[in-house]
Amino acid sequence: MEQKSVVNFTNWRAGLIAALFCTVWLSLGCGRVDGESVYVQDLKGLSWTLTNGTYTNTKVKIPSGVYSAIAGEDVLKSYNDVDMRYISYDNWTYSLEFAEEIKDSRLVNLTFHGIDTISEIYLNGHLLGHTDNMFVRYTYEVGHILQDVNRLVVRLISPVHAARMRADALTARNMSVPPACPPVSYRGECHVNMLRKMQASFSWDWGLAAPSMGIWKHVTLEFYEVALIRDVDVAISRNETHWNMHTRVFIDSGGRKDFYAELKFYAIELMEEPVVISTYAKKRLSWHNPVITFDQAFPIDSVTLWWPNGYGEQKLYPLHFSLKTWLNRTGSSLRARTSSTKNIRVGFRTIELVEDAAREGTGNYFLFKVNGVEIFMKGTNYIPMHVLPEYSYEEEKIRILMGAVKDAHMNMIRVWGGGNYESNEFYDKADQFGILIWQDMMFACAMYPTSDEFLASVRTEVIQNAKRIAYHPSIAIFATNNENEAALVGNWYGTAGDRARFEAEYRELYVGTVFHELKIIQNSFRPKPLISSPSNGKASEKDNYISDNPQNENYGDIHFYSNYEDAWNPNIYRRPRFASEYGFQSLPKLTSWQLSMASTDELLNLIHHRQHHPSNMTMIIALIRRHLPLPLPEDDNYVEALIYFSQISQAIVTKTETELYRSLRDTEHHTMGALYWQLNDVWVAPSWSSIDFYGNYKLLHYWAKYFMAPIHIVALYDSDQDALNVSLICDKLEVDFRGLEVSMNIYKWSDLFPKKQTVWPVILKPNGVQYDKIIPITNIFRGGFTKTNSFVEFILRDNTTTLARNFYFPSAIKDAEGVEDPKVTLSVFYSYCYKVNNQFANIISLNIVISRPAIFLYLELLNIDITRYKLSHNGFMMLAPTKMVHLEFISDECKDVKEENFKVTTVNQYMI
Repeated sequence: MEQKSVVNFTNWRAGLIAALFCTVWLSLGCGRVDGESVYVQDLKGLSWTLTNGTYTNTKVKIPSGVYSAIAGEDVLKSYNDVDMRYISYDNWTYSLEFAEEIKDSRLVNLTFHGIDTISEIYLNGHLLGHTDNMFVRYTYEVGHILQDVNRLVVRLISPVHAARMRADALTARNMSVPPACPPVSYRGECHVNMLRKMQASFSWDWGLAAPSMGIWKHVTLEFYEVALIRDVDVAISRNETHWNMHTRVFIDSGGRKDFYAELKFYAIELMEEPVVISTYAKKRLSWHNPVITFDQAFPIDSVTLWWPNGYGEQKLYPLHFSLKTWLNRTGSSLRARTSSTKNIRVGFRTIELVEDAAREGTGNYFLFKVNGVEIFMKGTNYIPMHVLPEYSYEEEKIRILMGAVKDAHMNMIRVWGGGNYESNEFYDKADQFGILIWQDMMFACAMYPTSDEFLASVRTEVIQNAKRIAYHPSIAIFATNNENEAALVGNWYGTAGDRARFEAEYRELYVGTVFHELKIIQNSFRPKPLISSPSNGKASEKDNYISDNPQNENYGDIHFYSNYEDAWNPNIYRRPRFASEYGFQSLPKLTSWQLSMASTDELLNLIHHRQHHPSNMTMIIALIRRHLPLPLPEDDNYVEALIYFSQISQAIVTKTETELYRSLRDTEHHTMGALYWQLNDVWVAPSWSSIDFYGNYKLLHYWAKYFMAPIHIVALYDSDQDALNVSLICDKLEVDFRGLEVSMNIYKWSDLFPKKQTVWPVILKPNGVQYDKIIPITNIFRGGFTKTNSFVEFILRDNTTTLARNFYFPSAIKDAEGVEDPKVTLSVFYSYCYKVNNQFANIISLNIVISRPAIFLYLELLNIDITRYKLSHNGFMMLAPTKMVHLEFISDECKDVKEENFKVTTVNQYMI
């Protein structure tokens, strides 16, 4: 049943009325109906006991995991990824004694919002049930079991043993679900695909094995009379005159009786009065999956649009839902807990995934439109914030990571399918910062079981998480898995011998189950979920979702890694419609390693231990040696150089590939997305991340602010023409063309100032690419300028303002001639400190002076007490005599930072 209404809300006074209304609501209980509200008793503040029979901890607070309860984050230190593995091989028990806070409710739910993963739950000696999915909320009606003092017991089974037992059961039936184990280099555990838990917890190529178990989310008692609101989904559409809000309120009812209901809906910035949905005030609502559905329309002029980062405001509107439920036609008693509420914030925007037939060449487009505007998706991939899931909900770390995404001009991140469905706070921050989310469901790089029990658990997982997050304006699209179509087609795990079986199981799991259950939040206003990534998008439908080449660059999205080629060379890369994974590895900075080491550890040995790629350090070192002056392993400065050069190499590779994809936007390839792998890390290790585990930017993230900027100049070498293709990229929807010019400056490696300058007027194409010039290399390097003694700087200016800058290096930097000591001096120019909450923000301005070009000047703060800091610039080409760089960090006190606290590194010092 739907109820439709139209609200006219155009006068200014209504805004003031709404604000006053909200104040009253917050102070007195806006929308209060007769009867009491549902009461929630959170068990997080109490002291739980954890034991395995040998070890006991009586002061555990939840959310909790066994690893963290025993040793905090020590599993991330030294070689503890192996040395502490014994924790995961044992069974553990959480227990709690508590008193119920409410005595007069008809129904009481005991709700576990997340248990990791295999467990039995007992209350006062009664078995409530078993859990087998860390992504599922488990709720038990316990009103008939509660006593004055209650004992709650959660018995956890070792995930390593549980996974092996399930695999052994398949083996007994002469079946397997590969891969059985990760590569030996991962130092991981086997059969994680048997369990519905974070797949990366058994190890990955970028992460340690820490097979977690615990109560990783809150546990609550919910006291109520009839029913309560669990989730709200709001889908947004528009027509020529109105925005339409299509709302479904999902209700939980543990009483197994049909009931009456009345819903009040408040939109305090859009309506003066609430909308009352009384459809079920006189007829009963079924207790089987009860949902109240209604539509609400708003005039277009009354709404401010929500836009992705860089395109406009991220306006969010608060919505309040108040539900009253009762069993008898006469209503409920005055003191009964019949009132349940839910608050969310929504943004008004439309989003489309366009896959029309390409006008040029073959294939289909693959691009996103937001509010009718084609938008190039710039961004990255997000892995779990922590390998121990109970730590993955820390709001400050979420704010830092999402803020870093916003500051780098990104507008999309992909939540990768081997991790977790993220927290409400994560999606709230994405909404606030304008970061669109490509949401994988949690299946990655494996085949999976398709038993009835497994599929039933998956159905619950998909439904619960989809209903929880779908309303967020940041949610752009769902994909049912990561790389599993490509793995099946490519025979990554030896499935070719039983291909028909695995194809059938693939379709049963992803098409028949995950995709099917996602229909609960699907409608014509939202993009249809993808079955896999990479895939051929909608073109895969004709292949029944298993294509011969899921990485066809004329369709859908691709994943591409240049493992053994010269990844500094733009000519090696593919020309896709959308690149949803690509990247290259680097090492975290030295001080981050020092925070992770024991005093007896040898750094190079630890690096090799934590490098999980099967080729170990070969790819990183080989690419560095192509281009940079890496010392020999026996040299004293080898490790520090390896770290520094790895970050330069990673930054150049990712910059080059991103710039290529951005420059292809208005070509026949029509590339419309570039999401590099990966944003963050779960420990200090060689990885593809642009931000290390402690939140420090690698050079890649410092550079991303420029190569993902809304206005950028790109000069890429075309080997077929032996020329530079100069492109001007503009993501802005409007631009002032007056006074725009490009300056091409040719430098000698030995001199600060350009030896030759060529200037020409240019224009920018709003929301597009202006293909400006093709410059033959022979026209640049002549008359005393050679590929080894010179390099080129391109500057895009608006009158006197520099809009964008880029460089072209014609030879390997290690072969550059004329490089000299830049004679860098650094001085603290200005310091400022102020209090923020209970901490102190420190801001230090550094003045840097040079006498010769400084190649990729890199600053590192050596004070190990400051684990996370941010510089305004780092790893930059310094060609001016002076430059100011600003340092920011938060600490427990104001710090007296001096010149000797900094280490300055340049490529120059390895060449003279």
